[in-house]
Amino acid sequence: MPLTRLKSRISPYWLPNGHFQSIYPALFRRIDGIKYFREKIVTPDEDFLNIDWSYAGGDGLKPLVILSHGLEGNSTRQYITGMVKLLNQHGFDCLAWNFRSCGGEMNQTARFYHSGATEDLDAVVKYAFEKGYSDVRLVGFSLGGNLTLKYLGESGVAIDRRIKSSIVFSVPMDLKACSLAIIEPRNQIYMHRFLNSLKPKVVEKAGLYPQRIDLKDHAMVKTLYDFDHIYTAPLHGYNGADHYYAECSSMHFIEPIAIPTMIVNAENDPIVPFESLPIDALRSHSHVTLLATKDGGHCGFRPARLTDEFYWSEKQALHFLTTPDYFPTIP
Repeated sequence: MPLTRLKSRISPYWLPNGHFQSIYPALFRRIDGIKYFREKIVTPDEDFLNIDWSYAGGDGLKPLVILSHGLEGNSTRQYITGMVKLLNQHGFDCLAWNFRSCGGEMNQTARFYHSGATEDLDAVVKYAFEKGYSDVRLVGFSLGGNLTLKYLGESGVAIDRRIKSSIVFSVPMDLKACSLAIIEPRNQIYMHRFLNSLKPKVVEKAGLYPQRIDLKDHAMVKTLYDFDHIYTAPLHGYNGADHYYAECSSMHFIEPIAIPTMIVNAENDPIVPFESLPIDALRSHSHVTLLATKDGGHCGFRPARLTDEFYWSEKQALHFLTTPDYFPTIP
């Protein structure tokens, strides 16, 4: 089942398009009852990551789900906490990790996080193994989904078999296509929101590492492409934005993935053009399924029924992580 397209509508009629379906959950959804326990772990390059645990309760170690958030997100975003709450209720411990600079304090090294920084995800996974977990699943959203797929592809058949399966949502598998799409006038509300968070971080980091970060071009950053070209790429060893996008787009890492993996993208995602997804590469893949929904927006997937506490995406993740060969459905 490498490609499945669900033609029935997921979202309610009062969220008529991908923009409404993306924005409404981010602004209005609230998740209660999550209790995080924070740890700070040291990375191999002597930086740190803030990670947040939420336990299912009971005795002994449960299966663990590691959740990776999106661009300028964190462990408190509703798409993370909604997933955590449902998974906790069904016997999964959860570890929601915060990317460098996203956990409430600036990281210590000159670098930040980026779409291909799989070394940090690897550090989190290894820490979970050190804690004794032997049944680990991965969930990623947007940038965190790209990161997860790249990590799985880099590992290939050599992946630690304690990692059982993975499901990712709203993944920008072609980073350049998505960077150009967000420049379009209809998408600039998202771009400016990201830049309003990213640009002050660069200013703060430049105060710590003036020899590494030059702010003379700061005023020239008008788009995410500009930001990646001027800051993300050189800070992390890439020769400009195009080189960064080419090296870190998960579409180039799909073929070696060797564990059950599902990619869920909405056809009306305003940030990730559906035509940018590597559909042909996935048609005959024995481990990876692309689930295309008619609607849902970007990390949205709000169900039509107002009485549903959990979103369609969260219920599908639970089904998949419990039974990787399940067939997706619309309630």
